[in-house]
Amino acid sequence: MRALLLIDIQNDFLPGGRLAVPAGDEIIPLVNALQPQFDLVVATQDWHPAGHQSFASCHAGRAQFEQIDLHGLPQVLWPDHCTQASNGAALAPALRTERIEAIFRKGMNPEIDSYSAFFDNGHRKSTGLTDYLRGRSVTDVIVAGLAADYCVYYSALDALAAGFATTVITDAVRAISAEGWAAAQTDLTAKGARLLASPALLTKA
Repeated sequence: MRALLLIDIQNDFLPGGRLAVPAGDEIIPLVNALQPQFDLVVATQDWHPAGHQSFASCHAGRAQFEQIDLHGLPQVLWPDHCTQASNGAALAPALRTERIEAIFRKGMNPEIDSYSAFFDNGHRKSTGLTDYLRGRSVTDVIVAGLAADYCVYYSALDALAAGFATTVITDAVRAISAEGWAAAQTDLTAKGARLLASPALLTKA
């Protein structure tokens, strides 16, 4: 059983959004085309309460994209984004959603960020996604979405750690930083993930 995991394809991460990933909108037609190839499609949403401690606006004298220590964890200070029930937090209108069986929301605890679809950044609380996938007899997790060097990367790491065969679709992701994505790909490969462009993946479907 193969599951396609769509990470944070939300308005705030698209061009014009509060935390836009360069060319993030370009993956949507490909992601839409890929969905029918999979037994199960699951999506995630960043879903932050107002005043989330990952927001630079909550830290006087600090700048966006500065890194601080937040309750013992390194934390990039982001622009306010994906605030609960805002238009920015909504899934992209162009994203086909009829085949998405479940949506897992993350980042709801105001005191800790949550890049991964599976856990918060301190691995203190699970989103329940691991048990959900196991309950659906999933063996393979294929990851696409935004941003490649943050939420896609950490989701893929946690999928590997949970024992799923894990693939990242390299042309169905976009990164905030090219350098960060290059480092993430090296780490993922070293830990056993597959990195495949969609044509190679679809020929194996």
